[in-house]
Amino acid sequence: MELKWALLLLGFFLRSCESEGCPIGLQKNRTCVDVNECDTAGVCGNNSLCINTHGSYYCTCIEGFYSTPPNFTADTGQCEDINECVQNVTRCSGDMECKNIDGSYKCVCKDGYRETRLDSACADIDECTDKSHICDKNSECNNIPGSYICKCHRGFTNYGNNQSKCIEMNCDNFKTETEAEEMPIKLKELLSQLRSSCEALVTPDGERKTGEQLMENLFTSTDDLLSAGSVGDGETLSVLLDTVENSMRLICPQLKEPVMRMETHNTYAEVAVTRNQTPPSGSVILSTGSALFNTSWETVVGKSYPGFAFVSLVSYKDMNSSSNLFRNVSRKKSDMEENVTHKLNSKVVTVVVSNPDTKHLSEPVSLIFTHVEERAESKAVAYNCVYWAESERAWSRQGCERAWSNSTHTECSCSHLSSFAVLMSLYPVQDTFELVLITRVGLVLSLLCLFLCILTFRFCRSIQGTRNSIHLHLSVCLFIADLVFLCGISSTHNQVACAIVAGLLHFFFLSAFCWMLLEGVQLYRMVVLVFHTTLKHLYMYAVGYGVPLVIVSISAIAFPKGYGTDRHCWLSLKYDFIWSFLAPVCLIIGLNSLVFVITVWKLAEKFSSLNPDLSKLRTIRGFTVTAVAQLCVLGGMWIFGSFLFYEKVTQVALYLFVILNSLQGALIFIMHCLLSRQVREEYCKLITRICSLKKKKYSEFSTSNHSSQQPLRSDQTSGESKI
Repeated sequence: MELKWALLLLGFFLRSCESEGCPIGLQKNRTCVDVNECDTAGVCGNNSLCINTHGSYYCTCIEGFYSTPPNFTADTGQCEDINECVQNVTRCSGDMECKNIDGSYKCVCKDGYRETRLDSACADIDECTDKSHICDKNSECNNIPGSYICKCHRGFTNYGNNQSKCIEMNCDNFKTETEAEEMPIKLKELLSQLRSSCEALVTPDGERKTGEQLMENLFTSTDDLLSAGSVGDGETLSVLLDTVENSMRLICPQLKEPVMRMETHNTYAEVAVTRNQTPPSGSVILSTGSALFNTSWETVVGKSYPGFAFVSLVSYKDMNSSSNLFRNVSRKKSDMEENVTHKLNSKVVTVVVSNPDTKHLSEPVSLIFTHVEERAESKAVAYNCVYWAESERAWSRQGCERAWSNSTHTECSCSHLSSFAVLMSLYPVQDTFELVLITRVGLVLSLLCLFLCILTFRFCRSIQGTRNSIHLHLSVCLFIADLVFLCGISSTHNQVACAIVAGLLHFFFLSAFCWMLLEGVQLYRMVVLVFHTTLKHLYMYAVGYGVPLVIVSISAIAFPKGYGTDRHCWLSLKYDFIWSFLAPVCLIIGLNSLVFVITVWKLAEKFSSLNPDLSKLRTIRGFTVTAVAQLCVLGGMWIFGSFLFYEKVTQVALYLFVILNSLQGALIFIMHCLLSRQVREEYCKLITRICSLKKKKYSEFSTSNHSSQQPLRSDQTSGESKI
């Protein structure tokens, strides 16, 4: 019974399979039979074998190939080549090297060897015999297994590149005997080291330093020279730049890396070196941050290729651009105008290439400089591309042209190589006739008024006191400052004299503000304390002259080159040095304003009191009004004066500064002399004395004249009687 039911169920299952189809990998042919997937072309891909199984298949790689996992289908993997050369499963001889091919490998002869018919062995190629070497007449070709070397004759070198042409080396380029009167010791030591290295190169089996060691020694010595300020004349500078150029020709071919950069405190260098049997081609670009050099390898190589080529760019960070040495300009070109101030506005760079003939390049090279001082070109400013002419010991523009320029960069196009820089030419800007006239007339008027004030405050006895002493010293400071300003503000042709003028202006204008501060303090004491209170002269001198002297001394010590500019004998705008004057002035104006506010407030309280002393209070009120007006004129003058020496100063600010500067002397004379009743009385007495003196002289003259005529009349009368 159970067997019957099992047969019935099996029959039912078979009938359902026939009706619904066969499983995957089988096909219906009355019954379900296996499908041979391997009959489909390319089912497993290249380099593999297809193996059919019942209802499926799998792929396996042929010899020399592998897959992960070993057995796969078209959807789960593929065969990849086994690199026998990497897995060291080859048996190539010592003169051969392994070359991988799909599914296998083969042994081929190494460079410098060739195949022989005998047992597929390799034989050395004698390059010296078949003349496949590049050794020239200045060397001997020596064959070695698999290669050759060029052994240079004495006096020639290939810089350790044994398969390069030998070049004549002139070690006299590093001689220490020059025309310079006193060559710095550091420079002599550097030249001596480089000469020894040069002689080691041209001497067979000589002990040599690596190129990296030589470059480090070169720039360390250059650092010491620049830091010590030893480059003080044109001859020393020429020797230094020439030494750097010859040193890079000696060092660069010995460098191991194709690109090398080296930075020290005062120098930055970038070098590109290439070694190949064929000359390089294409463009090459080097950058030091302050300059970018762009040329082609064809220009770098030149007409002869010795088996290597190099190009180097050296930038000097700390060459003193403010020194007269770096302002020297060649006068050979007629377009170099006189009465023009020149100033370096870029770092000095030296360009050296392997091409021995760089005086006339086949195509110009490009140099893009970054300006040290951002300044746009104008009528007063122009940029020139220059190089250091060693024979003239000056900058020259011959062979260098400016391609373009803006406030931050200048591109130079030069047909030769040397040491280059961007020179900023500062042309004198002539002020208008009206401005010059107003300035001179106004300052003369101010000086005349201040001179009268000085005489009044010094000899007028009725006004002697603390305020009078303050006004006297204020007038003296402004008188000296205006006199120096009138005579020396434009004396930029002499740096020392210009610095002295700037220092005197700095001191006396600060001193004037300090005396005005003392006047404010004195007014406050007169209101708060006692009307006739005084300040000790020692304290007044300490504030009026001591504080400005300390400020000027600290400023001169901190930045001595800040006194005097290329346009005016005043404080430099560099490093915000102008604030050594503006900061104290702003502080004094702020303190004075605070003192005046408190003084006015106290005066208002005094006027509102029950028993005010009106005469004294009105006097103090008048003093306060004149002091405030005085502060406004002098303070307002320097509000406009703070922008006066900037390049983009407006004509309005310029005229306002000149007018206020002219009015300060007249204002002090009017407020403290003409508006003072006591001073007017003294003036009247003085005028009366002068007039009475003139009358007395006239009376004496008339009396003497009358007495001299009396004897004459007596004689005439007696004569008439005798007749």
